[in-house]
Amino acid sequence: MMWIDVGALDDIPPQGARLVKTAQGCVALFRTATDRVFALDDRCPHKGGPLSEGIVHGDQVTCPLHAWVFSLETGMAQGVDEGAVRTYPVKLEGGRLLLDATHLAARVAA
Repeated sequence: MMWIDVGALDDIPPQGARLVKTAQGCVALFRTATDRVFALDDRCPHKGGPLSEGIVHGDQVTCPLHAWVFSLETGMAQGVDEGAVRTYPVKLEGGRLLLDATHLAARVAA
């Protein structure tokens, strides 16, 4: 894996999100109330809503357009909704968030 620094944990409020723009597209970083961090595509598969503007609750995010709920861990839609959002490996080291650039590159190749 090739890790790239995308910011500090403190850049994201608890139960909040931040948008990271990459050459391969936009990735949303989410921080839970317990400081777990997840990275997902920023686009809801339903109507393209910006998930980075959604509401984080537990280990889930609700799309701001039509209230679809996605697991931050798996990217899978919850409840009766169907679909998934691509997830990316992200880790925390020394207060910095590192995103796996290898998986971002694979996104373009797929």
